Amino acid sequence: MESIYQNSTDFILLGLITHPAFPGLIFAVVFSIFVVAVTANLVMIMLIRVDSRLHTPMYFLLSQLSIMDTVYICITVPKMLQDLLSKDKTISFLGCALQIFLYLTLTGGEFFLLGLMAYDRFVAVCNPLRYHIIMSPRVCLLVVLGSWAGGSLDGFLLTSVTMSFPYCGSREINHFFCEGPAVLKLSCRDTSLYETLMYACCVLMLLIPISIISVSYTRILITVYHMSSAEGRRKAFATCSSHIIVVSIFYGAAFYTNVLPHSYHTPEKDKVVSAFYTILTPMLNPLIYSLRNRDVAAALRNVLRKQGFSRRLQVGHVPGKY
Repeated sequence: MESIYQNSTDFILLGLITHPAFPGLIFAVVFSIFVVAVTANLVMIMLIRVDSRLHTPMYFLLSQLSIMDTVYICITVPKMLQDLLSKDKTISFLGCALQIFLYLTLTGGEFFLLGLMAYDRFVAVCNPLRYHIIMSPRVCLLVVLGSWAGGSLDGFLLTSVTMSFPYCGSREINHFFCEGPAVLKLSCRDTSLYETLMYACCVLMLLIPISIISVSYTRILITVYHMSSAEGRRKAFATCSSHIIVVSIFYGAAFYTNVLPHSYHTPEKDKVVSAFYTILTPMLNPLIYSLRNRDVAAALRNVLRKQGFSRRLQVGHVPGKY
């Protein structure tokens, strides 16, 4: 059987846990997280679209983050769930390349988007009177397109090189999806130079948004420090706290994956960290923003109230029997 797979172009995904004792339990947990993540992000997108109070630059960028998170979790988890229930854990060469491309595109896109969201918060706190002029619809659209373009460029370059290496040995990927470093371990050619270049590329992609975030929040802290109003300080911290939490979670995991030297990595650690930011993070992001944001919570209550009133109205107008 092993020789058959060695001569095949398909890969085999060994999964989050190579030989799980309770695959049904893992399936139930991951599936529940998947449903919550997709539902929460779609609800966030819907609320921002239907509630006029959320038609601001900050929420437009937040809706794009929810779109990225929805696609992000959908490129890895469905295949993972299928593999938990099936003995056939193969993924085609093209399917593997597509997973790598989408994963890198969305990761890079979120890097840039979270950095630019910090700039949005800087303008809102430090230059509120010109906020809607600086963060105009045209600028917001360029920010979003730039994030997607930057992520897509990274995905295209790294995916094309990764999949160009010959894979003539084992086809078993010790991971639950096709992540670049895990796939490269199967190559029968020396990939050390490319891995060094990939490492430098990832560090550069981290440094750009981190620099924007650091400068933006430094300026925000200086502005807040000079505020005389306690209410103004509270509002400034409230408007930034959700973003800071999301950034800390996402960049913390990204720092481990892309910055720490290979000596700190093991397949087991890599899979756990990957599971954290490909499965848990897309679920946590909308929950953090909804639970800590009064506008989003109010919009949700308003929609639920309207739905409840609509149902009562329908019940009240049920025609009687004659």
